[in-house]
Amino acid sequence: MTLTSKPTLETVLNHRSIRKFTNQPISDDLLNTLYRAGMAGSTSGYLQSASIIRITDKALRYQIRRVCAEAQDAKEGEKYGHPYVEYSPEFLVFCMDSKRHQTLLPDAQIDWTEVVLVGAVDATIIAQNLLITAESLGLGGVYIGSLRNDIDKISELLKLPQGVVPLFGMCLGYPDQEPAMRPRLPNSVIVSENQYQSASIEQLEAFNETVKDYYQTLRNGSDMDWISQIKNYLAKPSRPEILPYLNKQGFAKR
Repeated sequence: MTLTSKPTLETVLNHRSIRKFTNQPISDDLLNTLYRAGMAGSTSGYLQSASIIRITDKALRYQIRRVCAEAQDAKEGEKYGHPYVEYSPEFLVFCMDSKRHQTLLPDAQIDWTEVVLVGAVDATIIAQNLLITAESLGLGGVYIGSLRNDIDKISELLKLPQGVVPLFGMCLGYPDQEPAMRPRLPNSVIVSENQYQSASIEQLEAFNETVKDYYQTLRNGSDMDWISQIKNYLAKPSRPEILPYLNKQGFAKR
């Protein structure tokens, strides 16, 4: 299979999340190339602590969409959000996976919190490698962290054994939209030298104004800003059921 990809820097600096796709399918050859690109990434301790589950069953996609849209209790036939979870050409679930380690080494100590970090990092590296490769080949995608809205339900739907945890999903396909890129924090805020340097309130407020202007001018006059998004995520309990779930799956007990 002959593939022509865009340069790495061009691909990375033009990233944006795609939530609307054409009906064009992704060929099996291309999908397998994306898997290979993902798994070519670095892995902590050569443990390869991640797995990908490709969701092709339409009924299963619908159930996952309901979890992502936080609408499990809606009546049948009502419309749900997150349509791309159900209708994108491909939907992948990335899991941290120590099941294979336990298969080879039944007394493997997966209950250390460090093992969670290793698995989460491995899964993220695979996913980001895969997505960058996809974008370089003309595809687009979006990460779906909202499947953790009900992580027990997702685990049940995917029949996950102990030692496996679903971290996030990814929709993939050929883009049918070209959204504006959202602003990112400047290097002066992100990068410190030799020791950690806190961002000043002035720097953070300036970025907040940049985000506010982005939503006003490029997102239909929305009154959203960065502070409101931080509040939406961090001013309330953040999925408190995650730790008990991790414990049930054999992780993060010490």
